Amino acid sequence: MTAPRLEIRLDQVRHNAEVLVGRLAQRGIGVTGVTKATLGSPEVARELLAAGVASLGESRVENLEALRSAGVTAPMTLIRSPMLSQVDRVVAHADVSLNTEPDVIAAMSIAAGEQRRPHGVVVMVELGDLREGILAADLEAAVSHALRLPHIVVRGIGTNLACQSGVTPDGTNMAELSRLVRSLEARCGMAFDIVSGGNSATLDWALGSPDVGRVTDLRLGESILLGREPLGRQPIEGLHTDAFTLVAEVIESQVKPGRPWGARGETAFGPAGACPDERVPGDAGVDLADGEETSRVILALGRQDVDPDGLVAPDGLRILGASSDHLVLDAGAARPAIGSEVRFGLGYRALLAAMTSPFVTRSFTGASDPQAETTCRPLSI
Repeated sequence: MTAPRLEIRLDQVRHNAEVLVGRLAQRGIGVTGVTKATLGSPEVARELLAAGVASLGESRVENLEALRSAGVTAPMTLIRSPMLSQVDRVVAHADVSLNTEPDVIAAMSIAAGEQRRPHGVVVMVELGDLREGILAADLEAAVSHALRLPHIVVRGIGTNLACQSGVTPDGTNMAELSRLVRSLEARCGMAFDIVSGGNSATLDWALGSPDVGRVTDLRLGESILLGREPLGRQPIEGLHTDAFTLVAEVIESQVKPGRPWGARGETAFGPAGACPDERVPGDAGVDLADGEETSRVILALGRQDVDPDGLVAPDGLRILGASSDHLVLDAGAARPAIGSEVRFGLGYRALLAAMTSPFVTRSFTGASDPQAETTCRPLSI
């Protein structure tokens, strides 16, 4: 098979989703399965739906359109605030969108009327992380404005934490969300059917809190795909953490000096990184003195393909750095053969980059429908 490639175990993705859907159902919380890190993969989307997610969440209109073109008919939510320039496309392909700007909601009202397709809106409130959200003091006015617009259905309230500033969802800010919902419901004389409590970072609170209040939905991506919680990147009990593997091919394997020589300036991507003998305390690599040599390996993989800082190298190999098209490894005493393959685990940032690279092939196995097992490239080059 060609490399670099992502090997994706759909059965493990489905298992992770099933476990989290089941655990949250016991708390009265549904799951929006977020596919954005997979470039809107229909294969992944179908496994999430088979696992029981209530809807799919996407951050890009283009991915929504790709899912619809692939025949996915499930309810879909645009989880990034819509661009004013894309309101027609948002209304055409998303059933619900998360919103913070009254002018955008008003424009979607016009688009929804023209398309004769009512559009659901979840109004986002800022609870401290300082990414998207209307300040609590302005929330009632924003919701009242949206309620007056034709063709707009205000489905509820949502929030987002941890993504921008690392603010942790906890009893205080989540109780504030429920308080705001109850206040708005009383003032507006209605009950919201969606109270979106955040992303995978909210899982610990949702599964451990004695009272989840009015929260009815979480938007889960990383926890399902990688089996980890985002706050500390710790594995979630009972979930697979290796559903995605990145495979790259060795294109050079030579014994070289352990340190560079000659006058040094910046690299292709800025200041030079640490040399093998300049490791931080606790580094598992072998310290090298002047004149010592090591096995130095280059893979056909670079920053055009992946974020190298999000890769987890196999035992015995250490990532030294990456340029646009090359990933350089210290192999210690080993000597990997030319043409052999190296397999990496991925963090969220590496997965996001690899799935969106036109140079990384995807290979799907373990599908609930075996006909969905494919090998493909995400984008044409």
